[in-house]
Amino acid sequence: MNYTLHQLQIFLKITQTQSITKAAEDLHLTQPAVSIQLKNFQDQFEIPLINIIGRRIFITDFGREIAVAAENILNEVYAINYKTMAHKGQLTGRLKISIVSTGQYIMPYFLSDFLQQHTGIELMLDVTNKAKVLESLKNNEVDFSLVSVLPEQLPIDKITLMDNKLFLVNNKNTSFNTKAYDKNFLETLPLIYREPGSGTRYVMEQFIEQNNLSVRKKMELTSNEAVKQAVIAGLGCSIMPLIGIKNEITNGDLQIIPVKGLPIISKWNIIWMKSKNFSPVSTSFLKYLEEEKDRIMLEKFDWIK
Repeated sequence: MNYTLHQLQIFLKITQTQSITKAAEDLHLTQPAVSIQLKNFQDQFEIPLINIIGRRIFITDFGREIAVAAENILNEVYAINYKTMAHKGQLTGRLKISIVSTGQYIMPYFLSDFLQQHTGIELMLDVTNKAKVLESLKNNEVDFSLVSVLPEQLPIDKITLMDNKLFLVNNKNTSFNTKAYDKNFLETLPLIYREPGSGTRYVMEQFIEQNNLSVRKKMELTSNEAVKQAVIAGLGCSIMPLIGIKNEITNGDLQIIPVKGLPIISKWNIIWMKSKNFSPVSTSFLKYLEEEKDRIMLEKFDWIK
């Protein structure tokens, strides 16, 4: 056996994502580099670690056992690094946060100064939809989550960061009134939806149901970015968070359609399970947010007002 820590890291990431392409993206490597390292790692075992059927990867039972061992080994390596930095008086450890996809326009600004102050902290940031964010929180896979729709069934605590404003938007090619339309104007438009499990879709559907609107769903897409590009291309309209379309509004690629009852306003919240046992890193990050969130909001997001 002559496998490397790098190979262990790559194999573990492949088992987590069940995709060579996604593993390469997460590790900031090329797909061929990941494939080569996977082959070199597999060559050291007589028993298959994975099976590839069509374009899908299936982890064998033996492969799952090796993945668990790989994670334990890598955790011990991280622990050695953390202990070394802690001996030098640095705050060390991992900070694990899951965020909904639109949160990628927000969370980095609430992390930047904190991570610069504590260079011994390793950040693990998972960007996905609301359903998966809450699942990772419930399963204790992360320390915190960023959501705009609070879960009703989970016992959580929270820190509210800022408003989340959602507007009806279209591309630049159609002219609309400057006076606000009645809500039933939405019934005349082809609407683009986010996928089930998305927080944006949830508040959009809540608005439609509460106002008894009969709308036409044009298509369903799996990311805020995909919806944005579809609207710009003229495939339909959508109700979107302002935080994710600032540049497109400024550049004139998108326009806000004034509608009575809009914008929909929710709140961005950092949440955690009430039963969570905090690490020193998590405790320090909470303290930082409580002390600095108003300053960050004023410096980075005052334009939302």
